[in-house]
Amino acid sequence: MTTYLLAGGGTAGHVNPLLATADRIRERHPDATVLVIGTREGLEARLVPERGYELLTVARLPFPRRLGRAAVRFPVALRDAVADTRQMIRDRGVDVVVGFGGYASAPAYLAAWREKVPLVVHEANAKPGIANRLGSRITKYVGVAFSSTRLAHATLVGMPLRSEVERLDRRAERAAAIAYFDLDPSKPTLLVTGGSSGARHINETVSNAIALILGAGWQVVHIAGEKSQITDPGLAGYRLLPYCNRMELAIAVADLAVSRAGSATVSEFSAIGVPAVYIPYPVGNGEQRFNAKDAVAAGGALLVSDAEFTPDWVLQSLVPLLQDRALIAEMAARVTGVGVLDGADRMVDLVDRAVAETPVTATTEEPASTDASEHSNDTGHPDDPEHPHDTER
Repeated sequence: MTTYLLAGGGTAGHVNPLLATADRIRERHPDATVLVIGTREGLEARLVPERGYELLTVARLPFPRRLGRAAVRFPVALRDAVADTRQMIRDRGVDVVVGFGGYASAPAYLAAWREKVPLVVHEANAKPGIANRLGSRITKYVGVAFSSTRLAHATLVGMPLRSEVERLDRRAERAAAIAYFDLDPSKPTLLVTGGSSGARHINETVSNAIALILGAGWQVVHIAGEKSQITDPGLAGYRLLPYCNRMELAIAVADLAVSRAGSATVSEFSAIGVPAVYIPYPVGNGEQRFNAKDAVAAGGALLVSDAEFTPDWVLQSLVPLLQDRALIAEMAARVTGVGVLDGADRMVDLVDRAVAETPVTATTEEPASTDASEHSNDTGHPDDPEHPHDTER
C-alpha cells in the first residue's frame, strides 16, 4: 500500500489542484493512504479536512523579500520545518511527496530529497514560484499546467481540474444552466467573473457599459464577488450574482467570458472550450499575463490590460466581437486545442511513474539557491481582494 504526501496550500490556486489530484489518486488506488501537509492559516486548513483527508501542519514560512528580522530568522525556521517534515515522512511511511507550491512545499521538497523519497512537483502558473523552481532542481518529475512554463524537467500535464468541470458535458447541461440563471435560450451568454472576491475594475467597467453589451443582443451572467458594491440595474438579460456555487453551469452556458487570467480560470475555460477576453490582475509579478499566453497565441483569447479595459474599449472592441458570432465560434475551436481536460489523470500518471521508478537518484549536493527577487507565486496577497489566490472563483 502506497502512502502519498501532498504538499501545498495557502491559496486556492495551490489547494484546488492538490485536491483534484488527491481525489484521482483515491479513485485509482483505493487502498492508498493520502496525507496532506500544509499550514494552519491557509485555505487548506478548511478545505482539506472537508474533503476527507488528514492534514499535517508545519509553520507558515513565507520567503523573506528584504533584509530584516524575518530574513535573519528564515534559515533556522526553514531548517526546523524541514526537520519536522522529515520526521513526518519517517513516522507515516511516506512513499512519495507531491508538491503544488505554497508555504508548505519548500520544506516538503527538501525533506523528500533528504529522505531519498521520490518527489513530484506541479506548477499551476505559467510563471513558476520560488518553491517549485527549487523543487524542479531536485527531481525530474515536474508537471506544468501551461506549455509556455519555463521550468527544469517540465512535462505538460495541464491543470488537475475539479471533477464537476472535468466531466462537464456542455450540451447536456446547457438547459439546466439556462434554467438555473433564468436566461433566454435564444440569446448568447457573456460570462463575467473576477474570482470569488471579485475584480473591482472589471465590475465597474461592465456595470457602466452593460447597456452596450445587452444592446449587442447578448445576455450577461456577472459574478461580481461577495464584496462587490455594484448595484443591479434590473435590466432584462442581466444576471448579477455576488457568488456562484455552480460554476460548472456558468461555464456550460458561456459563449464568451470576460475574466481575470488566474491559472485555474484559464485552464478551465480552455479545457471546456470557452473563448475569453482576459484582463490580467495588474499588481504583483504579472503571472496572470503569462497564464493567458497559450490561449492568446492559439487565437482563442484576447488579452487586455486592466487600464485599457474601459467602457470605451467595450464600445470599440468588445461590442464588434460580440457581433461576430463566426469569429467567436472559431476562437472556441482554437482554445480547445490548447486546453487539457485530463490534467488530473496526467498528473497521477506522473506520480505513479515516480513511484514505479523508485529509488530515484538523489543529488549529493545541496540544491542551488534561488534568487529571492524572482519570488512570485508562493506567498499570495491575502489583503488584496483581486489577487488570484481566490482561484479564481
